[in-house]
Amino acid sequence: MSTIKTACIGIIIVCSVTLWGCSHHDAPTEQEVPLVMVAQASSSHAEQKSYAGEVQARQQTALAFRVAGQVVERYVDVGDQVKVGQVLARLDVKDAELQKNATRAQLESAQSAAKIAGDELKRYQQLLPMNAVSRSQYDAVENQYKAAMSSLKQAQSNDDASANQTQYNQLIASKNGVITQRNLEVGQVVSAGQAVYQLAIDGERDVVVGVPEQLISSIKTGQVAEVSLWSKPEEKFQAYVREIAPAADQSRTYRVKVALREGSGVIQLGQSARVFLNTATHETLNIPLSSVSAQGQQAYVLTVKADNTVHKVPVSLGAYGRDSVPVLSGLAPSDYVVIGGVHLLRDKQKIRPIDRENRAVTVRAGG
Repeated sequence: MSTIKTACIGIIIVCSVTLWGCSHHDAPTEQEVPLVMVAQASSSHAEQKSYAGEVQARQQTALAFRVAGQVVERYVDVGDQVKVGQVLARLDVKDAELQKNATRAQLESAQSAAKIAGDELKRYQQLLPMNAVSRSQYDAVENQYKAAMSSLKQAQSNDDASANQTQYNQLIASKNGVITQRNLEVGQVVSAGQAVYQLAIDGERDVVVGVPEQLISSIKTGQVAEVSLWSKPEEKFQAYVREIAPAADQSRTYRVKVALREGSGVIQLGQSARVFLNTATHETLNIPLSSVSAQGQQAYVLTVKADNTVHKVPVSLGAYGRDSVPVLSGLAPSDYVVIGGVHLLRDKQKIRPIDRENRAVTVRAGG
């Protein structure tokens, strides 16, 4: 009897151990549930960005001689203030004077020939009614007079042009302003139309900045801006976006001109400045780039539910930034998303969510 009792007790113990082992194997241990870092999407409102730039004149013009020649005198240099009518440089006029003397001699010769032809025509006009000369003789004299008058006009034009050549040997400022660039030296031979000075015209000022291509969509013409100088960072001047380049340069930045509404009288050309611009004011959800994965062409994130399981959620994304990307649709502000190792997790997998400081996160139902 005792033997049977002992055998029964042994069978019960074996069965209990077996059942306990099975149940222990089926239920995942705490160590088997991975720790996963999660976070809620950040909301961005109006954000002010700043860009370094340089103060430039709104209007600049190139100055050039209208004739070719050798530079014999230079009167201004970079940074000099000039006035309308001021002589900036002068060319050698010896060749021009020789040309002028030659054209003047040609003009005098043409004037003399025209006078002789005119007198001869008057004489023939008196003789023709008396039949003292034939009609053909009269026509020949008349043609000689017309040719002489044409030669006189040509000689007069050449003389006027030659006179202008001697006047054009002086380069004269057409506007008030500041010389910002010089491209000539005494003794240099320049051609007609070759730019020798750059003149920044007095008046309104712009601050020219470069904006990266990923941010250019947030800037519009007419947008309000503020400008501060590096020399006076505490003082800000009101401004607005006046012009945006239609295309980016080789560095993938867009040239933006910001016009000053005030301070043009005290802000000097070439000063370093900083432009402050407000981005769009609508609310946007942003998530880290590490939160995003894709299946085919569809981007998705893993959100965490109240039972600590992750679920794949398709999302529509905006322009990628350096560290984050805006979510246009598919995500709520209260959602927790996995911010690392998305590709290592599977849909509906159970996790233990933690924050960036390794603290446990409690995800509530509905947010």
